[in-house]
Amino acid sequence: MEQHLSQYRIFYEVARCGNISRAAKELYISQPAISKAIGKLEENLNTRLFNRNSRGVQLTREGNILFQHISTAFEAINRGEKELKRIHDFHIGNLKIGVSNTLCKYVLLPYLKGFVEKYPHVNISIESQSTIHTLEMLEAGKIDIGLVAEPKTKKGLTFSPVMEIRDGFVCTPSYMENLLLREGASPNIFQTGNIILLDRSNMSRKHVDSYLADNQIEVNQLLEVTDMTLLIEFARIGLGIACVIEDFITNDLSDGTLIEVPLEVPIPRRIIGFAYHSQDMSDTLKEFLDFCRNS
Repeated sequence: MEQHLSQYRIFYEVARCGNISRAAKELYISQPAISKAIGKLEENLNTRLFNRNSRGVQLTREGNILFQHISTAFEAINRGEKELKRIHDFHIGNLKIGVSNTLCKYVLLPYLKGFVEKYPHVNISIESQSTIHTLEMLEAGKIDIGLVAEPKTKKGLTFSPVMEIRDGFVCTPSYMENLLLREGASPNIFQTGNIILLDRSNMSRKHVDSYLADNQIEVNQLLEVTDMTLLIEFARIGLGIACVIEDFITNDLSDGTLIEVPLEVPIPRRIIGFAYHSQDMSDTLKEFLDFCRNS
């Protein structure tokens, strides 16, 4: 079949044009080459496909049967080529991203805004979930890319850093004033304050728990929440001392809405970035990564 494909293409064009000279112009080959190819195809099929006359060529009954089948095949090929060209010209594609609510709001959204403006025909779906779930979906091939804190074990993933983040404990000035008034000048905030942390399924919480264990810090009164945005809001209304990603509350810290609680040993910084499989990347994923790198 493969060795006769060019002959079928020539047959299709000659039948469609009804004239060898017009088909030669369409195919950019000589008329003798077309005649030779048609003759070879008729020989291979042991069937006469055209009747020749002074006005051109006309399909025989057998030739017409073959043309009906050939037309379906080549028209499907033409539709496929046009669809690929459309995809290429309009940058049509699909992108599945896994990200936590916190990183989506504070890190991913600015990238998405610019990317969608540049590539409006890309279909983007967001899996809003924990970092642990994002890494599991990446490993299973259910998403294209994840925005996560750099994992200790990458399991074949490529990690492209985006930013460094700093965790810290913050509260309102009034909460700290009342705590000092009640407990004295140098209280142990972890024993006397209301400490607000993310729940234990969150990667940020695991990072903080590791810090607390390494420094032999015990929390006496603990409030757990499931979302960083809610945690920040609790801190803003003076509910307690919250462990937050300080890079996401720079305005609160600069205008004095929240203040940082000093620690003897700072919490180690973390790296946020995109994790993905670098093998067999789609063109859309490559475009997204290039856009993010250049933004």
